[in-house]
Amino acid sequence: MKQSWKPGNLLNPTPVVMVSCAEAGKTPNIITLAWTGTVCSEPPMLSISVRKERFSHDIISRSGEFVVNLVPARLAKACDLCGVKSGRDLDKFAATGLHAVPVPHLKSAPAIAECPVNLECAVEKVLELGSHDMFLARILGVEVDEALLDEKGRLDLIKADLIAYSHGEYLRLGNKVGSFGYSVRKSR
Repeated sequence: MKQSWKPGNLLNPTPVVMVSCAEAGKTPNIITLAWTGTVCSEPPMLSISVRKERFSHDIISRSGEFVVNLVPARLAKACDLCGVKSGRDLDKFAATGLHAVPVPHLKSAPAIAECPVNLECAVEKVLELGSHDMFLARILGVEVDEALLDEKGRLDLIKADLIAYSHGEYLRLGNKVGSFGYSVRKSR
């Protein structure tokens, strides 16, 4: 038997990411987001949704760029701090011990060096949705830690030990249960 609940966001788990942003000559900031996702394969695009009152909203609006940094379990505490503290009051890079590093395709927004995957993004469109504005962005470049590559050079994200967000909790991603197309693949 199921209960009927009022409408709400229970599409869980979601990726939890740290988004880094900056304006030229100013201290970079990090915002933790779980409202993010892939929106297009060609051109490669993603979305992030940010409340208008958040410090990073104005930075991203003015600069037109940001970096989505995937979060390994060892950075869960830093990730949480970047989601509950405001960059108006705190230099989050200094507070977490994380390091801002420049990326090849953006002018101001840095990547987080300690994150194993960094997606460099340029805002293409902003949709005002209500509590959040959705920034639709083109992925201009991706930086990947070589430790995530297998012997054939293929990406193995299981090695990244990434976390997800579900109903107020951070969860470590689990074991592989299949791969794309395995349900119809012929056995050998």
